[in-house]
Amino acid sequence: MIGSAVTVSLVEEARGGPFVFWDGLADACQRASMLGFDAIEIFAPSPDAVDREELAGLLEQHGLQVAAVGTGAGMVKHGLSLTDANEQRRRQAIDFIDRIIDFGAQFQAPAIIGSMQGRWGGSVSRETALNWLGEALELLGQHAAARGVRLIYEPLNRYETNLINDIPTAADFVSNLSTDNVRILADLFHMNIEEADLAEAIHAGGELIGHVHFVDSNRRATGLGHMEYAPIVAALKEINYDGYLSAEAFPLPDSMTAAEMTIDMFKQYFER
Repeated sequence: MIGSAVTVSLVEEARGGPFVFWDGLADACQRASMLGFDAIEIFAPSPDAVDREELAGLLEQHGLQVAAVGTGAGMVKHGLSLTDANEQRRRQAIDFIDRIIDFGAQFQAPAIIGSMQGRWGGSVSRETALNWLGEALELLGQHAAARGVRLIYEPLNRYETNLINDIPTAADFVSNLSTDNVRILADLFHMNIEEADLAEAIHAGGELIGHVHFVDSNRRATGLGHMEYAPIVAALKEINYDGYLSAEAFPLPDSMTAAEMTIDMFKQYFER
């Protein structure tokens, strides 16, 4: 069954970015539960920044799950990427993600690799960067498998990375890994920029799609852009997607309105 989720950022350096809730886990859990979400997606500043006992208590109190945990703070706070020209920095990036995987696994949640994939340029060719990315996903995918969770790789739009920008290319890349534990994140905002047909892209991803960012064309909440959701929803049902639709959206006009519009759209298409 497809579940609903909403993002919460604990990274002050990213304030103003596309996350719905910003005022701590207790606030996010209370609001998410009140609105009827199934889960929260957590963007934490470091693997050790969250009190895990406190989080477990909040989840139990509010009847929520953790849909996924983000790794982007590795880039935002520490400038780490898996395709850095410096080998030591690449190792640091892998270690940071390893520890985020461990954190998420305590709550049966996969870790997402988005901005930490980096980009190619300067002394690093595209071929080299993709080789490094593949090697990292192999290691991290195996680490996640040992912890009982998936690893989620997110193709980003051309303005955020010059590595892999669309779902079909990501599916080919992931399919060629020796690990079978890496899945793709289908982010509707990025897809709106890069895909000629979002529904066709979802079909191309098929069973490799492991997470969805449910957002509108302008990265605002669902209903505040020009996204056509009916064919997207139909495609997700046709591939038997059973993960989360998570609101990674700007908190505009404010967090509660963005969350309310998301859950209303979710209920419109996924009546329980």
